[in-house]
Amino acid sequence: MTILEMLKESAALAGLGISVVFSFLILIVIFITLAGKIINAFDSGKNVKPQDTKLAETTVKKEENDSVIAAITAAVNEYRKGISG
Repeated sequence: MTILEMLKESAALAGLGISVVFSFLILIVIFITLAGKIINAFDSGKNVKPQDTKLAETTVKKEENDSVIAAITAAVNEYRKGISG
């Protein structure tokens, strides 16, 4: 087998490999698109309204912010006590 024949065979194998991967990726895109359409077809608006969700998130964030501020304040006070003492 000459080098030219081996190059032709390697090019054919590379082309075959690229074709298989590309085909698989196209199948994945088609499957995900179909799954999305099926899921949207069965979704009948049973989700929580966005306004209710936003209100709940705001309340949780406020509580988280208060606890974070308290923790930072306590840490700074302890740090200052360690430096001066």
